[in-house]
Amino acid sequence: MVDAVRKLRDKTNAGIMDCKTALKESNGDIEKAIEILRKKGKASVAKRIGRTAKQGIVESYIHMEGKLGVLVEINCESDFVARNEAFRKFTRDMAMQIAASRPLYVTQQEVPAAVVAKEKEIAREQLMQSEKDKKKPAHVIDEIVENKVKKFFEDTCLVEQPFIKDSTIKVKDLIEQLIATMGENIVIRRFSRFQLGEEL
Repeated sequence: MVDAVRKLRDKTNAGIMDCKTALKESNGDIEKAIEILRKKGKASVAKRIGRTAKQGIVESYIHMEGKLGVLVEINCESDFVARNEAFRKFTRDMAMQIAASRPLYVTQQEVPAAVVAKEKEIAREQLMQSEKDKKKPAHVIDEIVENKVKKFFEDTCLVEQPFIKDSTIKVKDLIEQLIATMGENIVIRRFSRFQLGEEL
């Protein structure tokens, strides 16, 4: 039992008592225990997401010998978490993510309605230029347009982007993992990305 608890903790970062309970519920099956902990973690994360986060850190990242720079503000609920090494590592990773992936917004909700409407219009016009696509039913065209807009969000919204260090997960999944581990709400508040000569 002790070895199983240790193994489960290594895989999930969950507390000892949570691991013991999950293993008991799963009759010692580690994979089922991981699933139980994930479900509990999701429920726990959902409760924390609405809480106010005013502490945190402004992280900077300078690249290419000063030709590219990022500032990002990431908030948590307490100064204790703001000083935690896992939180600090996350802020550094996010600054690097912004430098590498060039997002324009933090979340989908920040994208102006006019920008979304324009993307839909462009996607629809592209489809109408193809004889094959023109003949598709309206609901199929609508679905293709929505998928193209979804791809636009994945390219331009930080939390929707694949994580640069592990493309199998999105930034928002990483945030949820950190919330579950830290026990506090974590919010990427804002960022600025500067590239030398970019606006010239």
